[in-house]
Amino acid sequence: MKRALLIASSFALLVPANAFARGEFDPTKEFEQHEWIPIHLGPLNLSITKAVVYLMLGSLLTILFGLFFMRSKRARVPGRRETLGELAYDVAQTQIAEQGLPTKAMARWFPYCATLLLFIFVVNLLGFIPLPLTGETWHGVPTWGIYAATSSLSVTLALALLTFCFTHYEGIRWNGPVRYFKSWIPEAPKALLILIVPLEILGQFMRLISLSVRLFANMLAGHILILTFLGLIFILQSVVLAVVVVPVGILFYLFEVIIVVGIQAFIFAALSAIYIGSAIEPEH
Repeated sequence: MKRALLIASSFALLVPANAFARGEFDPTKEFEQHEWIPIHLGPLNLSITKAVVYLMLGSLLTILFGLFFMRSKRARVPGRRETLGELAYDVAQTQIAEQGLPTKAMARWFPYCATLLLFIFVVNLLGFIPLPLTGETWHGVPTWGIYAATSSLSVTLALALLTFCFTHYEGIRWNGPVRYFKSWIPEAPKALLILIVPLEILGQFMRLISLSVRLFANMLAGHILILTFLGLIFILQSVVLAVVVVPVGILFYLFEVIIVVGIQAFIFAALSAIYIGSAIEPEH
């Protein structure tokens, strides 16, 4: 009983302050970006928002992860700390880099793919840890809640743009512009090339959309499901619903943390390696 109350209390922390207004709760409002520190340079808006703070915190934690688990100067016999670092390194090398990158590009692009894996994983995981960074207060006290920076399309699109630019830069650098862009055109009758070439070009840009939208949609959907189930208690103004919605919310929460967080980071890094590798060594 005490454990159940503890879990229910913990999940109550995930519900933002506006959920406590009787009958009012819109989970989509939790993803709105408000300027915490306005920074405007002409037409550029570089203001600090909730997403920026989470990205900064995610970057710091990623760096600390690398320093703590992968730069240990302890005894030669590896312990749990070194084992975890080696596991992350092995996944990045054998399951991602070696599967997508050619040998001649490993030294140059393995660090990028490994960084993507760790950074996106940390940012995704950070999005399911209750933190007092909602931007809201309750009786003057900052409210705790969950928010993932990767549930913002601008964040995932920026990450995808990096891979998109690096892909074509490496393709041109290794093959030259003529040979590289010619590799986009498959062998087909000339009459069909008028239809095929635009589709091939569109396919290159679809990679950009695929990378950004997949990560964005999965993280956004997971958070909305959790917040919606918990918000039903306040929308319908019935504490009795907690018996149903809290266990369901916990199941969604565990599913996202255990499965979705890692898989989405892995897919993004793996596809980045494949795209860069295929540009360096075109199939045709």
